[in-house]
Amino acid sequence: MRDQVRIAAVAVDTVPGDTTANINRLESWTARAADQGAELVLFQELSLTGFIPNHPTGNHEQWLRTALSAARRSAQPLNGPAVTQLTDIARAKNILIATGMLEDAGNLLYNTHILVGPDGLLGHWRKMHIPMFEMPFYNGGGAPQVVDTPLGRIGANICFDALLPESTRLLAVQNAEIVLFPFAADPPPRTVEGWADWAGTALKARCAENGVFGIACNYVGHVECAGVEQNFPGGGMAIGPRGEVLAGWEAKTDEPGMLIVDLTNDDLRAARAEPEYLFRFRRPELYGTLAYPPAEPGAGG
Repeated sequence: MRDQVRIAAVAVDTVPGDTTANINRLESWTARAADQGAELVLFQELSLTGFIPNHPTGNHEQWLRTALSAARRSAQPLNGPAVTQLTDIARAKNILIATGMLEDAGNLLYNTHILVGPDGLLGHWRKMHIPMFEMPFYNGGGAPQVVDTPLGRIGANICFDALLPESTRLLAVQNAEIVLFPFAADPPPRTVEGWADWAGTALKARCAENGVFGIACNYVGHVECAGVEQNFPGGGMAIGPRGEVLAGWEAKTDEPGMLIVDLTNDDLRAARAEPEYLFRFRRPELYGTLAYPPAEPGAGG
């Protein structure tokens, strides 16, 4: 990791079905982040194509058909024009952009977060663990890879992934230094503080367990599709490699906002040199059975 890195986390009010307007919003906030010296700007889960709400109360079959059709129409390929536009924005501002989209992978859709720089697509991560309400829309992705950038080694866990310890550990064993945590969540109470209380416990644990920096932001605003609506409160935080909160969210509930934080390699090195650096004490040779279901009672060979 470079000696010092300045990162922006942005909650922006993008909507499903209008990728052009969403890109304009991302461009505006990227310019604000760059003006404050940020070298990477993180936007929330599905910020490029918009989050499709998934809590219908009426005719479920009709909603599902309409919503799936809308998802297909809004999905973008990794080599498509939307990514090209983001590359142009990154080049104009000399910044890295991390944003989320429904990915059109041909016969399947994925919930994907991409990292784009001045020279194009640097990496992508597909959401691994899909909550029940989201299962109709996209499939689970494979193990995430760490991307080596001039700023440091970067990985991402998308929303629900962060709640399962294995997700961040998959990045840590590749020597990740910075983990991006984009969210689209509206836990009760539906406030910035409610989201922070809900997500914060897991995020602090993931960073302390693995000795990594974590940057998180949450979806904000009203979304509507196929007759279903949902509202997200926003929110964000920056977590240090000891699990400490480095920066909190200042924007009000339901308002777009931005967090700016400086990360230092000295802090990362110091945290990994402390006696309480948990990653040092891993015993992988003991954990093999975690990957297999337990034997049924009475089973034998």
